[in-house]
Amino acid sequence: MRFHHLVVKMAGLTCMAASAFAASAITEITLPGTRVFPESITSTSDGTLIVGSLGHGNVSRIARGSTNAVEWIKPGTGGLNQVLGVYADEKNKLLWVCSNNLDKNSGEGAAVKSFDLKSGVPKGSYPLKSIAAGTDALCNDIAVADDGTAYMADTRQAIVWMLKRNAKDLEMAAKDPLLAGADGLAFGEKSILIVNSVSAGKLLRLELGADGKATKVVDLKLSRPLERPDGMRAIGKNRMLLAENSGKMSIVTFSGDNAEIRNIKEGLEATPGVTATRGMAWIVEGKLNYRNDPKMKDKDPGMFRMFAVPLPKN
Repeated sequence: MRFHHLVVKMAGLTCMAASAFAASAITEITLPGTRVFPESITSTSDGTLIVGSLGHGNVSRIARGSTNAVEWIKPGTGGLNQVLGVYADEKNKLLWVCSNNLDKNSGEGAAVKSFDLKSGVPKGSYPLKSIAAGTDALCNDIAVADDGTAYMADTRQAIVWMLKRNAKDLEMAAKDPLLAGADGLAFGEKSILIVNSVSAGKLLRLELGADGKATKVVDLKLSRPLERPDGMRAIGKNRMLLAENSGKMSIVTFSGDNAEIRNIKEGLEATPGVTATRGMAWIVEGKLNYRNDPKMKDKDPGMFRMFAVPLPKN
């Protein structure tokens, strides 16, 4: 009987190992539907992937080991409009979403919204203010500090906004000409926020004071030029994933005023978002050129895909 139990136990362990390998072996996911235009992705530590859709105005989830994206937060939920950045804040059990009205349709303008990370129930909505006549705010992406303060890049107004934990209104954390085209952002250290400019191809270091606001904005020196940098996700101290809309996913390592950029995936089409979970680095093809370029608008963008590669340890 002992031998039989040992065989059964070993068989069970073998099946579990095989299942774990099968789950980790997934390196490509095709998103359902047409004209999805995913602009941002995020993830949780259990391997769940979360995808925001600019085209559909919703948020979908993909369970670990699955290739099936299931609509989770429907269009219009909590005033949700066209979705850009999505960020899973596991520490505070929130999903942050940048919602915008890019096409001037009915619905709310630029706002950052929070949802319960487990249920998807709306928790809060915080409009971005237009500070100059004729210029609309644009909420692009989100990063969250250790103390729960959320930071949002405002691409059109060269601003980074912040929302302190339990606050009801946004505050301006930084406004600087260098922040023109501000897009992706992620924390390099506790009080160091890295922001990129999609229009200028820059990486900027924001040094934050005790009040959470920037005391200094530094234009970093790059090891190579960037091509329309977009989403970023921290993967360690002074180390992050970066998506470039030119079809590349890179690891950026920061030292002083220098940024070393190393490609880990390339040859894709219009890639705005990245995330990392369970030892894998994911990037999504947003193909926003088929939406924004007048020459491409009437053409079929085809399917939208996500790709993964093992996340290098160094």
